Amino acid sequence: MRIGQLAELTDTPARALRYYEAQGLIEPRRLPNGYRAYDDYLVDRVTQIRGLIESGIPTRIIKQILPCLDKPRSVVVEDADPELLELLAQQRDRMAARIDCLTRNRDAIDNYMKAVSEAITR
Repeated sequence: MRIGQLAELTDTPARALRYYEAQGLIEPRRLPNGYRAYDDYLVDRVTQIRGLIESGIPTRIIKQILPCLDKPRSVVVEDADPELLELLAQQRDRMAARIDCLTRNRDAIDNYMKAVSEAITR
């Protein structure tokens, strides 16, 4: 597929896809005419990358943990950095706090919707 199709399927700007490529997060094939060709598996990969970026994880860390997201999953540890483990723990804890906040907000919206629905049906 072409970059525009991948951008549409993943709701990701083409500029961001080129950035992901420059960072080594995705690797499209090149057609003889020089155009990029994106394989279908990259739809899931880009979606995962976007989610990780939106949760605050820097691309340099995403690049290191991407193999853990593949099927079959594999963990490749090259040049292990003790600081990376601490950084990942901090990111995980931030994600957990965000999940808790999102869960509370979702529950509040559900309660509000229920109250509005009951008010409408009276």
